[in-house]
This record gives sequence, structure tokens and C-alpha cells, in this order.
Amino acid sequence: KQVNQKITALYCRISLDDGGDNESMSISNQKLMLKEFAEKNGMFQYEYYVDDGYTGRNFNRPAFQRMIADIEASKIGCVITKDLSRLGRNYLDCGLYLEVFFPEHGVRYISVNDGVDTLNKSAMDITPFRNILNEMYAADVSMKVKSALRARFNSGLYVSTSPPYGYLKDPADHNHLIIDEKAAPVVKLIFQMALDGAGIAKIRNHLNASYILRPAAYAAAERGESGYERHFEGKEDNRYQWSNNSVRAILRSPVYAGNLVGYKRVAVSMKSKKRPSRLPEEWEVIPNTHEGIVTQAQFDIVQRMMTSRRRDKGGSGFDNIFSGILKCADCGYAMRATSANRRKRPN
Repeated sequence: KQVNQKITALYCRISLDDGGDNESMSISNQKLMLKEFAEKNGMFQYEYYVDDGYTGRNFNRPAFQRMIADIEASKIGCVITKDLSRLGRNYLDCGLYLEVFFPEHGVRYISVNDGVDTLNKSAMDITPFRNILNEMYAADVSMKVKSALRARFNSGLYVSTSPPYGYLKDPADHNHLIIDEKAAPVVKLIFQMALDGAGIAKIRNHLNASYILRPAAYAAAERGESGYERHFEGKEDNRYQWSNNSVRAILRSPVYAGNLVGYKRVAVSMKSKKRPSRLPEEWEVIPNTHEGIVTQAQFDIVQRMMTSRRRDKGGSGFDNIFSGILKCADCGYAMRATSANRRKRPN
């Protein structure tokens, strides 16, 4: 009988990084091992917390977060995992949980295969080094995956999950793009209006007035892609409301001239979710990988027109010598001057 009737948390995790085809690492195997261990040690009040398909590089996992909430609610007295890497592969955060969070909440932690038990202080001395090795493994896997994706990109293969607006994945080769005959005329219209001198706002207004599905709504309605419908629930008209950014993204993308483009946003590190945008001139482009919706010449003209278009006088009525020069560090596009709404002061 456990103290204060607290339960034992049997935590299981696996992801593709761990080798999902390995039966010894499977969720079912982990469950069986933890159940046998818990019952052998007199822990009969237990509950499974399972994260199937979640990486160990971070702790934003639904079952893990539910377990943490139950610990904070004083429902759990012991946490058991198959090994330390099931808990996580980030040695700093693992150390924080093992040495600070669990002790502060009176929670015992056991790693069956590693022989780690927080009640055994001498066995804990080697634990930080095990966590470092687990993170090194995750970093090695991450590097190999990135290298494989880089090689595929350099070979001209399209590796993203969804095709860009105006294109479809070739049924005969999912790494190749073919023109979407339904959406391509819209892309051609956008480029033609730009070539005729129309600005982004004018193009956007024309698309909205023509009641044309915006890219996200088109992906949901015509291609059956998930994850977009939540943006339009109860707001049906939003399906036809284009933004300046949507128009600008199409006009700036080399993909519409038949080129593969990638690495617009690059992660700061394996541990960080931040992916700052790179300037358009820093994007990586592989030429002539698929049929273009517009010609390369048309695309180049539009780029020059967009780059050269600037405001001689801003809303403040003064000449801005930085017009067309200062660029946004996040999206790479030109910044413009504007006035702050402050009370009037003498010159």
C-alpha cells in the first residue's frame, strides 16, 4: 500500500528518432516491462502515461504534461520509465526534473534498465553523464536527418508535406511538382497585374472582389488538407479574404518560375523552436526543377519592380532617404516610415 494513496506513473515514449520499428522499444513492450516491475515491487496502483510518436528532444508532449500536472496535484508518488531516454534526451531539462522538480514534489523516479533510483544517491552520480549521452544521440540523429533532407533538396526533389498554391504533387512522383490547372490561372493573374504596374494592395482587393478562395481555404476545400478549417469556423467570408502577405509571398517565390526554393527559415539550434526568416537573397534555389507557371523573365521583372517601388514621401510628408534600403530582419521586405500618434509639439 503506497503512502497517501498516491499512484505510480508508468511513463512510455517512442518516436521515429528512437527507431520505431524496433519491437524492444515499442510501447507495448514498455508497458509490459513497467507493469511487471511495478507489481514485483508492490506498486499495484499505477497509471500509464503514453506519448506515442513524440520526440525526446523537448518536453512538450501531451501525456508528459498531464503527468506533470498530476504530480503538481499531489496524485503521483513515483515515476517509472524503461530507461532515461524515455524521459527525455535533453540533458539540461532531464537534470532539472530529476534533481529539482521530482524531489521538490516528493516524487521517486526509477529508470529500470539504467538502474537509476532517486532513493539510491550513489547510483545517481552517473545519471548526468547518461543524460549527456542521450542528448548526443539525439543530436547525431538530427544531423543525419538534416543531411538526408539537404541531399534530396540539392537533387531537386520537393520534400515538403504540402505543395505550394498553384501546384500539386505528381501522382507518379511525390517529390515532383506539377501545375494545378484550377489554381494556376490565379497565380498568372497575380503576376500579370504586377507586370501591369498594380501594387500588392490593388491585387489583393481585386482577388477579394472576385471572390477567389485564399490559399489556405483552397488547400482545405480542393486538396482536402487538414489543419486549415479551424481558421474559418463561423467566419465563412474569411475563405475569400486574401492578405497582402499572401499576394507578396506568391510574387516573391521562385517556385512559380520553375525553381525549387528552400531554407527560407532555418532553426537556430536543435533545442530551439525559433526559425527566423532569411532575406530573399539568402534563400537557396535549385533552378529548373519543374514547369513554371510564369517565365523566368516575367518573374525577374516583377522582382525588380517590387524592389524599386518605393515611397518618395511617407505619411509624415518628408523625404525618406532610407526608402527601399532598410529591410525587416524577420521577413526581409522593405520598411517604410510612418508617424506615431503623439500629441503635437513645436518643431
